[in-house]
Amino acid sequence: MTVPAPGLPARVRIHEVGARDGLQNEKSAVPTEVKAEFVRRLAGAGLTTIEATSFVHPKWVPQLADAEQLFPLLADVDAALPVLVPNERGLDRALALGATRIAVFGSATETFASRNLNRTVAESLAMFEPVVARAREGGAHVRGYLSMCFGDPWEGAVPVHQVVSVAKALLDLGCDELSLGDTIGVATPGHVQALLSALNEAGVTTDRIGVHFHDTYGQALSNTLAALQHGVTTVDASAGGLGGCPYAKSATGNLATEDLVWMLDGLGIETGVDLAALTATSVWMAEQLGRPSPSRTVRALSHKE
Repeated sequence: MTVPAPGLPARVRIHEVGARDGLQNEKSAVPTEVKAEFVRRLAGAGLTTIEATSFVHPKWVPQLADAEQLFPLLADVDAALPVLVPNERGLDRALALGATRIAVFGSATETFASRNLNRTVAESLAMFEPVVARAREGGAHVRGYLSMCFGDPWEGAVPVHQVVSVAKALLDLGCDELSLGDTIGVATPGHVQALLSALNEAGVTTDRIGVHFHDTYGQALSNTLAALQHGVTTVDASAGGLGGCPYAKSATGNLATEDLVWMLDGLGIETGVDLAALTATSVWMAEQLGRPSPSRTVRALSHKE
């Protein structure tokens, strides 16, 4: 039953991360053709932005070592296909294959920057500067991920002003949009709205902000609703609830795309996503991985069938 609520956007763009963030933690290698078919099925379900892979060194993320083999297989996919690049070498590899949407991955905290990038926050921003500049010069769209925006497993709660400072620095480098990551899933709705308000007060407009919530404490959907109430229209999610973060052991799965679409459909918010087709895709992917999907909506809908 569709029952709209006041003060919410008419349409939301889902930034699907299942094929990259969702699969990168898998211990067993997922065949390249399976990854390609996953992306094709996600596009067939109506998702228009599907993060395809990451051009990182295979030592750091072995599951994505096939980026060069995978990306050309997606040439016929009718969707935007962002790819994550950690540095200029990764950018070179991505651009050589025709990538037009690039993402860099920064941290709001020093400890996570050290553990994830082996650099300070300032050093990581300096590393991203030529990456963003060259990508923009080549006509690519650039997204800046900012992790640990609400809490850090080593540093605890992250001050709002600290997040705003690094967020502005990423945008000042030339990023087109910013994804705020609740990497360990500790955010609550008031905290979400406080950060969004602080970003607005610092001159960051809401149309440049996306949100990326993890469901560690069951708060991902409530935090998403808080962001929508603030005017955010870009939400990251992972088909079937796949994924976490390899460098933050307390991080559990991403917000499941099906759970998000169920809520948005009920609110009358357009996404362009066919929930039945998306659910079938996640059931298929769960079969490839040999375990059931953690998404409650996938379980509910597939159980009905």
